[in-house]
Amino acid sequence: MSQIGQTSHSFHIPVLGTGFTIDTPLKVAKYGISSVISLVDDVLIEQMREFYCAKNNEPYVAINSKDDDSRARRITEYLNLLDCLIDKQVSALQASPFEEGSEITRYYEMLPDSPLKQSYRKMLATSDKVSKEKQQSTLRQLAAPGGIDVNIMTKLDCDHYDHGNKLSAEFSDASAALRGYANSTLNSSIVFSAGFNPRLYGYISKFSDFLPDENGKCKKRIILKVSDYRSAFIQGKYLAKRGVWVSEYRIESALNCGGHAFANDGYLLGPVLEEFKEKKQELIETLHGFYTKALQANGRAYPPKDPLMVMISAQGGVGTHNEHKFLLEKYGLNGVGWGTPFLLVPEGVNVDDEHLQKLVAATDKEVYLSDSSPLGIPFWNLSTSASEENRREKIESGEPGSCCPKQYGKTNREFTKLPICLASRLYQKLKLAQISKEGWTKEQLQVIKQKLLSKACICQDLAGSVTKKYGIDSEAKTAVCPGLNIINFSKIATLEEMLGHIYGRISLLTKSNRPHMFIEELRIHIDFLKKDTVASMQGLASRTQDKLFDVKANLLSGIEYYRELAKKLLKEQQESFFASLSFLEEELAGIVI
Repeated sequence: MSQIGQTSHSFHIPVLGTGFTIDTPLKVAKYGISSVISLVDDVLIEQMREFYCAKNNEPYVAINSKDDDSRARRITEYLNLLDCLIDKQVSALQASPFEEGSEITRYYEMLPDSPLKQSYRKMLATSDKVSKEKQQSTLRQLAAPGGIDVNIMTKLDCDHYDHGNKLSAEFSDASAALRGYANSTLNSSIVFSAGFNPRLYGYISKFSDFLPDENGKCKKRIILKVSDYRSAFIQGKYLAKRGVWVSEYRIESALNCGGHAFANDGYLLGPVLEEFKEKKQELIETLHGFYTKALQANGRAYPPKDPLMVMISAQGGVGTHNEHKFLLEKYGLNGVGWGTPFLLVPEGVNVDDEHLQKLVAATDKEVYLSDSSPLGIPFWNLSTSASEENRREKIESGEPGSCCPKQYGKTNREFTKLPICLASRLYQKLKLAQISKEGWTKEQLQVIKQKLLSKACICQDLAGSVTKKYGIDSEAKTAVCPGLNIINFSKIATLEEMLGHIYGRISLLTKSNRPHMFIEELRIHIDFLKKDTVASMQGLASRTQDKLFDVKANLLSGIEYYRELAKKLLKEQQESFFASLSFLEEELAGIVI
């Protein structure tokens, strides 16, 4: 059974699509690095279990999709396999000699400057053999693994049917994935992203691993990924009142991220982090009260009188050591997520060779915030990917849409009794016929049609990065969902090089005029607001006029916050930071709503 993810490193690798980080813990956990696996695609998960069982001479018995509770069981078995294999990796690393190129030497050489790294350096400088061996023995025990964490997109929660009859809620996609994780041997965390799901959250307390033992400790812990404080408080309170503690709030930039972008009302990362910093203790004490009452009412083990620990981390657009260090020090964070840059680190993240080269060459013309997701949520996309090429080819051939092989995004009942996916061939055929009769103007029809046909089969295609790389599916049409930060990196890197970049030992940036992450996020928000105002003028707005006014006001407030912040604290790029703020403020002021 793996240990709890340690704090050897001040960063983690967030979930990246379904295939990119599906086996990342097997590659990096032994070095103390925490990473996150997506639980969306149980078909891929089963393929990976078969692959790694064969690779490691482990017994494999297939779990067929028609078998009872197959989704949950597939997830449990794969996570148990990872747990077992990583335990073996850690034991081998701890037993390796302290010599150049060994696993344990690699572990310590990649660490940031820290008390643990200082102990390692002290050992290297020790000449007395007995003392050196004693120090090495201690260091072996301190070489702890990173977390084998998992992710569930809470709103991606399709119900399942048997002969047209809906199965009970516990067999929905999200609930089955939760059960699969809960039944595993892992001692780690589950990240809930994409918003509030009462049905799923109410199911958590059914599993004892999420509840405290006699010492107030939980074997499995909850991380909420949020983009503002209000959402964190509401969700945290809901869970606390059911005896479930949130151990970490993972704050992600609403738009300056990879994958799905959950646009908020113009709340920028800096001001959001400031609010968390100011209200953290209040949040902990308030929720701890609800938590203890719920545990007492349910007869559970009573936690310590002192409020439990809560960690705060952030992710989205960070790209330099100075930004990483600033976030940790200014906002008192426990960690920072580095996602998109790791797409260029084959040792840690899966990208097939063809798409590695496309990422290396990517510019802001190829990386864009798209309408590709059938969930109806903005989605960062690479226009040169095989998935996008395939989608465009289908449109040109007169047969748009996907055959929908995995069906994780089937949420629409507009035309059918049972839900179907917006990217499916059936839905797009029916919708195209409908909109042609609805009296839209030529301009409106063009916009609606383009948005409809933008939908891609990302359930299937996001797995292509690993299935093509490992020869599981040589015909896979890979989709790639990098954040815009990828355009600042154009070199395939080793794990040592990327960690060296994060900790300021080297720089991997290849774009000399890269804007500060706060500036880039602000610019993306303004561009997004511009698109919304254009859509509003076309009569196709997704947000009300009042909401657009709120977004603009919040962005202006964020600009003022950043101006004061830069005066006091920001040293990197200060002159260009102020110039960019002024330029973007003028641009925002010129947007007519």
